[in-house]
Amino acid sequence: MILKDEVVVISGVGAGLGAKLAIRAAKEGAKVVMSARSADVMDATLKEITAAGGDAIAVQCDVRKTDQVEAVMAAAVEKYGKISGLVNSAYGHPGFTDLLDTEEKNLRRAMDIILFGSLNMARAAVPHMTDGGSIVNVGTMSTRVPLQGEGGYAISKAAMGCATQYMALELGGKGIRVNQAILGWLDGPGVRFYLTMTAEEKGITEQEVYDDIASRNPLGRIPTDEACAGGILYLLSKYASEVTGATLDVNGGEHMPA
Repeated sequence: MILKDEVVVISGVGAGLGAKLAIRAAKEGAKVVMSARSADVMDATLKEITAAGGDAIAVQCDVRKTDQVEAVMAAAVEKYGKISGLVNSAYGHPGFTDLLDTEEKNLRRAMDIILFGSLNMARAAVPHMTDGGSIVNVGTMSTRVPLQGEGGYAISKAAMGCATQYMALELGGKGIRVNQAILGWLDGPGVRFYLTMTAEEKGITEQEVYDDIASRNPLGRIPTDEACAGGILYLLSKYASEVTGATLDVNGGEHMPA
């Protein structure tokens, strides 16, 4: 178990990646502290983890609110005595519109959740990482390969990516590693909604939409939420002890940076 006895805080535990990541982290021996604005998915995930013999707690939190962020970290330390890992995956999308057509309030909301929310979480977690630790920010391939309608989301994630490198530089002396996992298409609830929407718009089957997306990468499939969680677990673990300020692409090979 690559995360045995590590205490990992995960933000944005909703249906999809966040829940799958929490479950896999627990299976790898981590004590998991889940946070999200909604309790429904977290409660179901907590039941699944504990039923399998894992150890986890769930705390409702809006990452834009510093008092709620502090409450998450306080709950983690009260229950487990420390924090050793943090995953920033809280999600905010301003809508699938062209960048200049996206309302400013929606852009600011996405930036508040993705960039400032991740900074809030890191700022609150770092003082409790007394034995070093690992922070993983979850990025998106749309920062590398522009996709129409993703501009507002991508610029928020790009800002978080820049922050990742600066935090890696600044926190290295504390033994804290900071990395980014850039994910592409994820075969989970969000993509399934996209398949249905696109199939209806184009008058084709969902399978045809899936096959078109899957054909773009060498593995010939859309990676699942659960499978992509593995890349994040690696960055959290001591197997990545010498990796910081790095970006790991987890997209089935659709994008291969030089």
